Amino acid sequence: MTDWLSPEEWRAVTLSLRVSAVATVVSLPLGIAVALALARGRFPGRQLLNGLVHLPLILPPVVTGYLLLLTFGRKGWVGQWLDQWFGLVFAFRWTGAALAAAIMAFPLMVRAIRLAIEAVDPKLEQAAATLGAGRFMVFLTVTLPLILPGILAGTILAFAKAMGEFGATITFVSNIPGQTQTLPSAIYAYMQVPGGDAQAARLVLVAIVIAMAALLLSEWISRAVARRIAGT
Repeated sequence: MTDWLSPEEWRAVTLSLRVSAVATVVSLPLGIAVALALARGRFPGRQLLNGLVHLPLILPPVVTGYLLLLTFGRKGWVGQWLDQWFGLVFAFRWTGAALAAAIMAFPLMVRAIRLAIEAVDPKLEQAAATLGAGRFMVFLTVTLPLILPGILAGTILAFAKAMGEFGATITFVSNIPGQTQTLPSAIYAYMQVPGGDAQAARLVLVAIVIAMAALLLSEWISRAVARRIAGT
């Protein structure tokens, strides 16, 4: 693939993989916690939390990117504090691309994990509790192994979504080659350049291969979960 793609195209692919991997890994612990709260929690504001989690799915991605810029930009109410105290900058950096990708992919991750949690028979957890296991140990030894396929499926879907994120990313971090130009941004850039159709087509093919591989793997895991629940 290194010979088939130009150095610029290869940098866009590798940056996308880096951004997607960081976005997925960093958001996974929070995704599990939020999914558990939505699946099992009974607290005021639960529906509000559910709405906020899924809001990026229905908002125009450009709106999400604009809100990120207002919040995490150098002059944003969170961004300026992070820059001043920790030297952490998101706007127009690859870290900002990872943040945007994580937010856009988060609803898919949470939904997959939440469905896996809701499929767990509470009687299994209650049986472990009667044997003296605390809530954390019950989750660690009973719930977590049962929902692991759902976690894997959610992780894969989130990674695939992060790979394809464009609108929020380009609004928040722009399209800087070698720094913030991810795979979708590179495709867009090549489409705007006369004679760039060949480069765009190659990157489109790469995107399709990665997306299809992720979807097939997710489908395989989902079927494994269904068989496990059915006891076959």
